[in-house]
Amino acid sequence: MTSKLRVGILFGGRSSEHTISLVTAAGVIDNIDRERFEPVPIVITKQGKWLQVDPRELHFSLEHKVEIDEDSNEGAAIIDGASSEVALENRAGGKGLVLHSATGDIDFDRIDVFFPLFHGRFGEDGTIQGMLELFDRPYVGAGILASAVGQDKHFTKTVLEHAGITVAPWFTVSRRKWRDSPESVRERASRMQLPLFVKPARAGSSVGVSRVSTIDELDAAMQKGLAEDGRVLIEEGITGREIELGVLGGRGGAAPRVSLPGEIVVDSGYYDFEAKYGDADGVRTECPANLSEEVTQRLQQTAIRAFEAIDGAGLARVDFFVTPDDQLVLNEINTMPGFTPISMYPVVWRETGIEYRELITELIELALQEER
Repeated sequence: MTSKLRVGILFGGRSSEHTISLVTAAGVIDNIDRERFEPVPIVITKQGKWLQVDPRELHFSLEHKVEIDEDSNEGAAIIDGASSEVALENRAGGKGLVLHSATGDIDFDRIDVFFPLFHGRFGEDGTIQGMLELFDRPYVGAGILASAVGQDKHFTKTVLEHAGITVAPWFTVSRRKWRDSPESVRERASRMQLPLFVKPARAGSSVGVSRVSTIDELDAAMQKGLAEDGRVLIEEGITGREIELGVLGGRGGAAPRVSLPGEIVVDSGYYDFEAKYGDADGVRTECPANLSEEVTQRLQQTAIRAFEAIDGAGLARVDFFVTPDDQLVLNEINTMPGFTPISMYPVVWRETGIEYRELITELIELALQEER
């Protein structure tokens, strides 16, 4: 018997961000406090299979980022070592699940807490959270509603505007609307200030995003965005510095905590998928960002307001543009941000005073006290 808490680490998933989730999970598994926690890694493939993985056989890391590709189908090439397939079935007389595998059954009731590390749809969007709540299992991070709202850019902006938080001007176009009435979409877009950005409503990591410098480029951008999702946002580009802050839930009902701001500095172009994950030249991060105390305080206050507006829990990264006249435009709330040791969320917390391993522990402990 062990006195360690068993942490079910769920990662992979069916979204286009599958491989990024693998790298995020590698960071957590490599750095979790093994004296306090026993990790139980469970990966979901792009095809939806659940695999139980021996943590001693996990060898993928940031060095495999050459494998990270927007068009990656599996990402399994960076999992070296055997994984055994598991099947989920209802446990007779109980409310939990049993994972059957060649290495032995895992009863969900014998996992003390789950740490979902999915990015994108089918994991970060409330689906896994709903399953875990259905079986009354504690888990790290946002609940069903906040996960769903945070994943969908249309509803994120709708909620934030209702809360009085400034976002970029935008409108949403469905696949059906673009098919039936493209001219009306082009006409409405032409009245907006260029450049425009076309973004899938429910994709992350800049997957499917296009910068539109002239209206002639709109059709190709719509095709690319609608290939990822049934709805896209067309929004005005904002001239400003890209600033990101981390929010961490409060203990014992206390108010959420917020980090120092970090800045994404892009010397040319914009912060696209390649810039985030492909070692693009001319992209760097600075933390803490060189901002006045007054602007920093407004960013921190607004980040907490946004977190509470979507009913956030556990963690979130809140991304802003700070315009040349120091106005704040909230760009995105990410309820499961990149979580490798060098990702912005752990970096801003390290600069604020919480190291990576301590941050993992804090999130697990918050999950165990969270009232869903």
